[in-house]
Amino acid sequence: MTFDLAVKRIYEPPAPDDGQRVLVDRIWPRGVSKKDAALALWLKDIAPSDELRKWFGHEPARWAEFQERYGAELDGNGEAVGELLGLLRHGKVTLLYGAHDEAHNNAVALAGYLRTG
Repeated sequence: MTFDLAVKRIYEPPAPDDGQRVLVDRIWPRGVSKKDAALALWLKDIAPSDELRKWFGHEPARWAEFQERYGAELDGNGEAVGELLGLLRHGKVTLLYGAHDEAHNNAVALAGYLRTG
């Protein structure tokens, strides 16, 4: 199934073409007010476990293994994945994250999981 799915840093301003904005981090990003975030949903439960997040530490050398481990966590997290899929059935969703690395973060991994799932 093809979804209208985008990924962007929460520090970028909301745009009219974002669709429903969903924060997929477990921890609220510093310096962002809830009003400025313009979220449809903060889906903390879809974020990687604290253990996996700390192990990864945004190390690009661990990226492939992080994606595999996170995918396994998502496979066992049907409720949160189902909630996100429900939003995607109704139009565009933009996954938001707070990490500095735009290529190696849980939102990018989650988007890849959803597109290949």
